[in-house]
Amino acid sequence: MDKVELQIERISQSPAGANAYALLLKEVAGKRRLPIIIGAFEAQAIAVVLEDYKPPRPMTHDLLYEVVKEFQISLTEVYIDELREGTFYAKLIFDELSLEVDARPSDAIALAVRCNAPIFIKEEILDETSFFSLADDEDENLKLPNLPFQQKRKKEKAPKTRLEYLEEQLERAIKNEDYERAAELRDEISKINDDDEK
Repeated sequence: MDKVELQIERISQSPAGANAYALLLKEVAGKRRLPIIIGAFEAQAIAVVLEDYKPPRPMTHDLLYEVVKEFQISLTEVYIDELREGTFYAKLIFDELSLEVDARPSDAIALAVRCNAPIFIKEEILDETSFFSLADDEDENLKLPNLPFQQKRKKEKAPKTRLEYLEEQLERAIKNEDYERAAELRDEISKINDDDEK
């Protein structure tokens, strides 16, 4: 079964409605983008991790992450494996338990960013739903407008660049002793630095 690794490119408000957000995923080794419409709660759950914001009380996804961590279970990957009537379906893959748990992609990705787990999609689904982008928008703003946690912040951070995001992910991977992922991130950071020097 062919699958493709994705990474989060940005989250933005969606024209689909006031409480809808577009989570834009980018192919790691290519130019295809995949938009997924998610709710405000899930958008906030993903954004707080990307922006390194610590809410005063744990969110639902934080609680699940703490349970996974406490039981010393590793989330191996998130796999978007099905598309039915315009709705994406995903699985949380826990290899050491030979366990696959059905989940909404938004919830699965909210947990993946906490566990530093990669996100994959079935290639056939990506072929069907993605679009090509010729621009490399590596410095796009990851901030979400008008979410409660942002309104409470006194000082807004500058938008994160792709390099800053990767460096944070590298720190997280090392902290979680996920050295294979850390090596991949280090290589990607080196590639960006090499390109900047040219």
